[in-house]
Amino acid sequence: PDPKKKKFFKQEDMQTSVPKYVEEEPGAVREGIISFFNEAKGYGFIKDLKTHESIFVHVNQLTEPVKENNKVSFSTEHGLKGPSATNVKKIS
Repeated sequence: PDPKKKKFFKQEDMQTSVPKYVEEEPGAVREGIISFFNEAKGYGFIKDLKTHESIFVHVNQLTEPVKENNKVSFSTEHGLKGPSATNVKKIS
């Protein structure tokens, strides 16, 4: 390695683990925007407006049809591969 390309950093800026997942209270209503939705396969993702987290949504959890870029309200539950949206409703 070239010593001239050495990068320096502060030790306190280094992260050695994933931040602890803080679960919100059950039934808390969140808002987000549909970032992706595949109507043929029946699933998509919601981008949470507050945390900017991507949350999985299945067509069975929709109260009405949605499209990409629709603003929605939803609750979350812990799924097999992470958080899943439930009770998804369009917001005008």
